[in-house]
Parts: sequence; C-alpha cells; structure tokens
Amino acid sequence: MMLNKCLMLVLFGIGIQFGAKAQKDPKAEEILNSVSENYKSLNGLTAEFEYTYSNTPDAPVQTNKGKVTVKGDKYRLVLDDQEIYNNGETVWTYIKSDNFKEVTINTVEEDMEELTPSNIYNIYKKGYNYKYLGEETRNGRVVQIIELNAEDRRSQFQQITLFVDKARKYLVEWEIKDDIGGTFSYKFREIDAQANIPDSFFVFNTKEHPDVEVIDLR
Repeated sequence: MMLNKCLMLVLFGIGIQFGAKAQKDPKAEEILNSVSENYKSLNGLTAEFEYTYSNTPDAPVQTNKGKVTVKGDKYRLVLDDQEIYNNGETVWTYIKSDNFKEVTINTVEEDMEELTPSNIYNIYKKGYNYKYLGEETRNGRVVQIIELNAEDRRSQFQQITLFVDKARKYLVEWEIKDDIGGTFSYKFREIDAQANIPDSFFVFNTKEHPDVEVIDLR
C-alpha cells in the first residue's frame, strides 16, 4: 500500500517551526492557486504515470507504472496488483492476484497526513510553507518549480517539490521526501484534461464482481 501512503495522487526536514507569513512565498502561492483553481474547473482528468521510490541514495530504485482518473474529491487509481476507487464518501481497495481477489470497503476520513490524487492540488493550503525555485525545461515543456516544507517536523511528509506546466497550469511531476529518508517521484504521462467522467466511474460495483471477496469495514 505504498502508493496509498504517499500518492493517495498525491510530501515534505524542518527542525524549527518558522512563522507562516515569512515562509509563504507570494510567487509560489500565485502559481499554486492557479493550479488548484484550474483543477477544480475540470470535469475530469486522466493520466498515465510512472512512480519510483528509493529509501537511501545508494539503494536500488523501484519503478512502477499506473493510471489515475480524478474529478473533484473523487479518484480512481489503477496499479499492477490493485485498484482504488474513491467517490469522496467511500473508498474501495480492490486487490487482485492469481490466487485471490478481494475488495476492502472503508468510509473516507479526512486525514491531513494522507496524500491522495485529489488532494495533491490543495495540500499546500494547510501545514506547509512554500517557495518558488524558478523554472526549467523538461521534456520539451517549461515547468515552474515549487518547494513545500512541512511546518511540523513530526509530519510524515517533510518536503514536496512540485513541477507545474507553466503554460497549462497542470501539475506534471512531483517528488516527496518522507520522515524516514525515502524519496518518491511521480511523473504524469499522456494527460487528458478534457475528459468528462461520470460519478459512477469512481464506485466499485460489487454486484458486477461476484467472484471477489468483500470485506466491509464501514
């Protein structure tokens, strides 16, 4: 459930807690607000992505791929061995393997320590300071780089670096440093921001999957 811990879509060490006003860069805030407002205006967004993880500089890098669809506070995440459906009220975690299939159902609870594909666009609004680092060209597009740092040194995610498509105001890449020295990296591929996704897409229909064991924890 590594991706649940840090993607879910989806950060940030600070030994001293500084004053909020001194650490919130107006330039960074302007860009982050534009990204957040742009996201809220969409009827849906789908993207393929690549994510990697390394817990030490010399450790092997684990690389995986997936697909994500988001709409407001709803998302659906598809990985190799699991799918996560979240309609804003209920979350279904569907585990699939050669030997068994099961889905665990839980009620969605607001947790500022959880990073999801839907709250990555608003995570900066509470508990983080941020600063604008500049811009560079990546994969043929100009991106603006913003660093978020946790105000609380006990936070699970200590630092996030966001890469924003300057022209379209889309988040295209981000890197996360957790509280144990690990680094997660996520890169969006094939973004479709014109998708019109029905709400039913974010619900796991147990009746359509009679062969799946259901564990209802609500």
